[in-house]
Amino acid sequence: MIGNDLLGDVSLYIHIPFCSKKCPYCHFFVLPDKHALKEQFLASLFQEWKLRAPLLQGKRVVSIYFGGGTPSRLTALQISTILSYIRKDAHIASDCEITLEVNPEDASKEFFISLKEMGINRISFGIQSLDDAQLITLDRQHSSHQGIDALDLAYSAGISNLSIDLMYDLPHQTLFSWERTLERVSALPITHLSLYNLTLEPHTVFFKKQAEIKPYLPNPDLSFSLLDTAVARLSSLGLERYEISAFAKAGCHSRHNTGYWTARSFLGLGPSAFSYWEKKRFRNMAHLNRYSESLTQGQFPVDFEEKLGFYEQQKELFAVQLRLVQGVDLIRFEQRHGPLGLDLMKSIDCLVAKEWIDRRGSWVKLTSQGQLFYDSAASELI
Repeated sequence: MIGNDLLGDVSLYIHIPFCSKKCPYCHFFVLPDKHALKEQFLASLFQEWKLRAPLLQGKRVVSIYFGGGTPSRLTALQISTILSYIRKDAHIASDCEITLEVNPEDASKEFFISLKEMGINRISFGIQSLDDAQLITLDRQHSSHQGIDALDLAYSAGISNLSIDLMYDLPHQTLFSWERTLERVSALPITHLSLYNLTLEPHTVFFKKQAEIKPYLPNPDLSFSLLDTAVARLSSLGLERYEISAFAKAGCHSRHNTGYWTARSFLGLGPSAFSYWEKKRFRNMAHLNRYSESLTQGQFPVDFEEKLGFYEQQKELFAVQLRLVQGVDLIRFEQRHGPLGLDLMKSIDCLVAKEWIDRRGSWVKLTSQGQLFYDSAASELI
């Protein structure tokens, strides 16, 4: 069962913002892959760690996640150095899940062997597609064969907990091309898959070109067929859906991401990184120079923070946890987050009436229809 972490268990997220090229659909904070910027970033990251580390006294770190950007643009030595000062100042669980995001074009067996030796035990690959035409549309820097080869290299280096990102609702995508991609997935040595539909986010190249792109996106009926086909096919491979966008083999749920959905406290380090700590959310500055200047002055590099009221936070936590396929145990939820507010109970009843939520005993979970309309359900809850 998901979500049995101790209240003293916490996670760390490290945002590595460097990319060889920014993808046209990406809305994350990224920087050019330049040596001078990396040196500045690493020096500042160390300063931030020294400010944050005292918060971890009495806590146990159960997951560490290197995201980006492209963490694999750092060298193995640079990644190892970051881990060494985390280990020096924090209590790392013996079974800590340590994940690094990797782009296929950065893969080499030597790199993966070094990662394994430093204790990284999970790799998340930015595959996105196994269709070469669609990789070109997404302006990715690797081919489908490079993606497959990268997974094989990691597996042969002894890292067996491997995840991939896969996207659907892509321009010109057909059910046939999608089935072909899923067939290729069946041969991969993966334990986890994150499935995302393409969204046209503000401040991205695709958003600016949406008038050109939208006519070629799958219509709602095809979009449903793509998702339904993926869920069925992945289930047949032993990759069971445990969250709206996540599939895993038994025992291979992402411990880190599950923490987000079940309100485990986490600290985010690096420019633009979010944190959730002592029921407060805050975000680091999404600007390397301002981030560095703040730390040089001994100040936390935060440019946004909020602490919601009791019932507002409760509603948000419930909506996020509802993303889990197993649903929410209301008894345990109330033990952690207090008695359900009247507004939340009314919203749950309304969603039950719409058949978007199923309630059995103390458990509530999304129905198959509710999973399709999760964003609308979440809006009603919040």
